[in-house]
Amino acid sequence: MKKTAKDILYIFLGALIFAIGVNYFTIPNHLSEGGILGITIVAHYLFGWSPGVVNFVLNAVLILIGYKFFDKRAFVYTLVSLAACSGFLFLTEDIGRKLTEDTLLASLFAGLLVGAGLGFIFRAGGTSGGTTILARLANQFFGWSMGKAMLIIDIVVVAGSIFIIGLEKAMFTLLIVYVGAKAIDFIVEGLDERVAVLVISNSPEAVLAAITEKMSRGLTVLEGHGGYTGQKKEVLYIVINKQEIVQLKNTIACIDPNAYVTVHNVHEMMGKGYKAG
Repeated sequence: MKKTAKDILYIFLGALIFAIGVNYFTIPNHLSEGGILGITIVAHYLFGWSPGVVNFVLNAVLILIGYKFFDKRAFVYTLVSLAACSGFLFLTEDIGRKLTEDTLLASLFAGLLVGAGLGFIFRAGGTSGGTTILARLANQFFGWSMGKAMLIIDIVVVAGSIFIIGLEKAMFTLLIVYVGAKAIDFIVEGLDERVAVLVISNSPEAVLAAITEKMSRGLTVLEGHGGYTGQKKEVLYIVINKQEIVQLKNTIACIDPNAYVTVHNVHEMMGKGYKAG
């Protein structure tokens, strides 16, 4: 119950930030967005329809169409996210006002706030609703990847908005989409970005001891062998903060300057113990 309450709090906080970004920066400066939100904003420009109401209707229809793609928890959280985002869009639409005349500044803040808001929602386990469902349908019927499908949907919506907001504002909208994506990554992954490192050394025991002593880190030892020589080798595997890469490289170089080291970005970690340190 405590975790659920925290998740709901994140969703409502994210929805409020999201709505402020739309009603204080995007719409007052006649900009747009990608995906279903972009369609919502364009409908507002064309017909004067309430963004909160249109956002709710469009996403609700798509959620009902694609409900089978969600497990029970994700479905409930998505409904909560939809209600919160649409509700705050509706409540803030009449008090939203243009805070800056600078279109570039408005684009940056719109992307930052909308992205941060969605980031909090995603971190809690909610989803953006409609665009995600459209991407899943494209994946099922056309074989597109989720990332490719969402990118194409955003591009199509932004391209269509050119006829409503003009080419220059559409270009600024692409900036909003880009900044928003970066803000989402920052909120979801946080400052604690991790990397996985594989180390192949002729002195694995010494390297293992040095890393354990100097960095107070545990490692996993994998058994391997050379593909050409067939010689058995011990491969060291460790997950660390990105800021610790330089220290790790220096530690390894002091023991074995010829060690083979590869570094990979870690997008997600699960399991007890991997967040320690």
